Amino acid sequence: MTKARSALNGAARDGAVRIEEAGLQGMLTLRGDFEDARFRAAAEAAAGGAPFPERRRISRKGERALLWMSPDELLVLLPWAEADAAAAEAARALDGLHHLAVNVSDARAMFRIIGAGAREVLAKGAPVDLSRQAFGPGDLRRTRMGQLAVAFWQEDAEPETFGLICFRSVAQYAFDALCVAAREDSLPRAL
Repeated sequence: MTKARSALNGAARDGAVRIEEAGLQGMLTLRGDFEDARFRAAAEAAAGGAPFPERRRISRKGERALLWMSPDELLVLLPWAEADAAAAEAARALDGLHHLAVNVSDARAMFRIIGAGAREVLAKGAPVDLSRQAFGPGDLRRTRMGQLAVAFWQEDAEPETFGLICFRSVAQYAFDALCVAAREDSLPRAL
């Protein structure tokens, strides 16, 4: 294992809302048949018992989570140091089934957007209905933020907190875009 380093060394900036890099985050991509009981059990085990998520949702148990990414793809969030072992264990549990179980921790960066106005920051760049009636805690969207492929979800309602992941290769650009969108006196407070 190489020496771990976060994408932006824990960068954070306070504006109208706080934008912070979440640091090292273990992430596994699991692909397979969501109707298969073995696949579901392996996914839940990799996420430390977090329940299998509904469509466009995230489920959590402690510091682990399962994110619905598409009809045959999940993203597992777990401690970074445990990602290799968890990917190997998921592959063993799914042996004989058509599946993919891979550690993508080093290919992704994760951010948090925190504070009143966090949904407005995201709404500036993402074509998603982020009104409180349409998007609440546990909701997840895989979409675009400007030209970037991202996924984001609402973690908490108070304070309003969102998680966002993107490719590590564009982490600095994503951080900068979020910081510009979060500048003081720039939020419409419409959502």
